[in-house]
Amino acid sequence: MIIVLKPKASKTEADEILSKIEAKGLKPLYMPGSERTVIGALGDERLLGELHLESHPSVERVDPILAPYKAVSREMHPEDSIVKVGSLEIGGSGFAVIAGPCAVESYEQMSTTAKAVAAAGAHGLRGGAFKPRTSPYSFQGLGLEGLKILKQVREETGLPVITEVVEVADVEAVEEYADAFQVGARNMQNFRLLTALGQAKKPVFLKRGMAATIKDVLMSAEYIAAEGNNKIILCERGIRTFETGTRNTLDLSAVCQFKQLSHLPVMIDPSHGTGVRDYVAPMAYAAAAAGADGILVEVHVDPKEALSDGAQSLYPEQFAELMKQMKPFAEAAGRKL
Repeated sequence: MIIVLKPKASKTEADEILSKIEAKGLKPLYMPGSERTVIGALGDERLLGELHLESHPSVERVDPILAPYKAVSREMHPEDSIVKVGSLEIGGSGFAVIAGPCAVESYEQMSTTAKAVAAAGAHGLRGGAFKPRTSPYSFQGLGLEGLKILKQVREETGLPVITEVVEVADVEAVEEYADAFQVGARNMQNFRLLTALGQAKKPVFLKRGMAATIKDVLMSAEYIAAEGNNKIILCERGIRTFETGTRNTLDLSAVCQFKQLSHLPVMIDPSHGTGVRDYVAPMAYAAAAAGADGILVEVHVDPKEALSDGAQSLYPEQFAELMKQMKPFAEAAGRKL
């Protein structure tokens, strides 16, 4: 349920209502806005009815949340959320660019690539220490050693680091070394992992599964938020269709749908969304035009030697050109690059 307070309701009055909700065993959410303070109550609505909050002198109205996803719904939180990843804000007026290789292969590869993307203007660094692959014979990542490399490179460049977490057992280690978790497409509905991330304190990049609907993604985000972690960034990375000309079909309309249904920031991954190096830049520009809050781009110092996803990885000079060309698209969408 959503409890909308009257314009002059005080913080003390809001706290009183929050205490009553919590005493009933429901989860209270406090969301002060510029014009109204909104209180959320998650749980059995019959228990909330026993409080008769519609009669409280500080309450303007009590509305049910119709969407099955509650905490991530725009009904619950009308204003856009801004999520901080280290020093980087995702959402709001900025357009975030996070770049780096698909996988951490060595310190030299990671450091050289990181310095190149930083020089070109990237705001964050990506790189997988754990790599779930379709084939068991493909490179699976460096694991803990890869996390240590990411931490070292972050200290050298100042770029906040995002890296994938694959299983519950790795959550603690990834949280120690990285600034944000990434949940890959294959794990979007790994509900035990999502629950564990909801109990963590770092932000979560939640990638859309290859056959997931918009509702599926938002319900997965709800698993994280329901545990108390509302620092969630949604990421469209392409879905599986009948088309064979690209690795996936990048669904740019997902930006519009996510923005309409949820308050969470939305990013686009044009690298996985197309799988073709030459298509990455055009889809990055289109992402800005569609209203995305930023992009995740794969960049490798030497893509032809990459152990993972070399065909979709940009050369550093291509990324630098993308950043130059991206600026007018971001500005046209009212964003600052």
